[in-house]
Amino acid sequence: MPDHLYGPVPSRRLGRSLGVDLVPPKTCTFDCIYCQLGSTDEPALKRAEYVSADEIAEELEEALSEGPRPDYLTLAGSGEPTLNSALGQIVSRIKRMTDVPVALLTNGSLFYRRTVREECGAVDLLLPSLDASNEEMFRYVNRPHPDLTLELLVDGLAAMRDEFEGEIWLEVFILLGVNSFAAQVREMQGHIERIRPDRIQLNTAVRPPAEKFAYPVARKRLEEISAMLGPKCEIIADMAPAEEEQERESSAQEVLTMLLRRPCTVEDIASGLSVHRNEAVKYVQRLLEEGLVETRREGAEIYYYATRISPSHPERS
Repeated sequence: MPDHLYGPVPSRRLGRSLGVDLVPPKTCTFDCIYCQLGSTDEPALKRAEYVSADEIAEELEEALSEGPRPDYLTLAGSGEPTLNSALGQIVSRIKRMTDVPVALLTNGSLFYRRTVREECGAVDLLLPSLDASNEEMFRYVNRPHPDLTLELLVDGLAAMRDEFEGEIWLEVFILLGVNSFAAQVREMQGHIERIRPDRIQLNTAVRPPAEKFAYPVARKRLEEISAMLGPKCEIIADMAPAEEEQERESSAQEVLTMLLRRPCTVEDIASGLSVHRNEAVKYVQRLLEEGLVETRREGAEIYYYATRISPSHPERS
C-alpha cells in the first residue's frame, strides 16, 4: 500500500481524485472547529520536507501504471500541504511524469509568502478556503497559528490571484450561528471580491466535525447565501453522486465487519483494509453518523467499537 497516495476516490469537486498526502496527520497552520480529521495539537508555521519528491514520484509512477486514470492528482491529505518545503519540487516532478491535471487543496494561509506562491504556480487548479468575515471570527472558526491573521490570509490569496494563471475555486464553509448571517456574508463578500475566484463553493458540516458545536446550516440557507454571492457561487455540500455513496456504503460495511471482531483505531482500520488513513476516517464517520459505531479513549488513542459489542452496550444487537 502506498504511504502517501490514496484513491482514486470519487470527489464532489474533482471527479475521480488521486490524493497525494504531503504532511503527517494534522500538521496544519489551522485548527478549524469543523475539520473532519479532528483537532490540530499545535498549529504550525515552520515548513519541513515531510515527504520528498523522490518518494512521491516512485509511488505515483506505480499508481498511474496500474490503476485507472484519475481526473485530478490532488495535493491534500492530512493537513496543510504547503507546509511541505519540497512542494515546488514535487509539483515539478509530477508535471514531468504525467499530463493528469494537478489540484492543490489548501487553506491558503501561507500564500502571503512569495516563495510559496511561486512553488504553487505550476498547479492547474487551486482550491483554497475562506470562512471568516473578520479577525474575531477567524480566531473562532479557524483557530490559526498565533502569527497568522485574516488580513495576511486575504492579502496572500489576492496576491496569488494576481500571479496564478489557472483557476481558483474558493470554498466557503458556512456554520450555523457563526458566519451564516446576512451581515457576515456581505462582509465576507468584500474579501471574496479582492480574491476574485473563478468559482465560490459553499460547504457546511455534513460530516462529524472536530468540535460538536460546529453546526451545519440547512440547504435552504445555503441557497440564500449562494444567491447573495452571485452567479459564480455553487453549493457543494451533501452533493455526493450515487456511485460515491455506493462505494462509501460498501467500504463502511468492511470497516463495520472488522469492528465486530475487535475494537480498532483509525490506523488499525487503514492498515487492515490497505487504505489511506483519510479514507478510513471517512468510513468511520459514516458509521458514527448511522449510530453503528461508538468511540472510547484509551490513553492517547481513540478506539472504535461496533455498538452491539460496545462496552457501554454489551447486549445491543
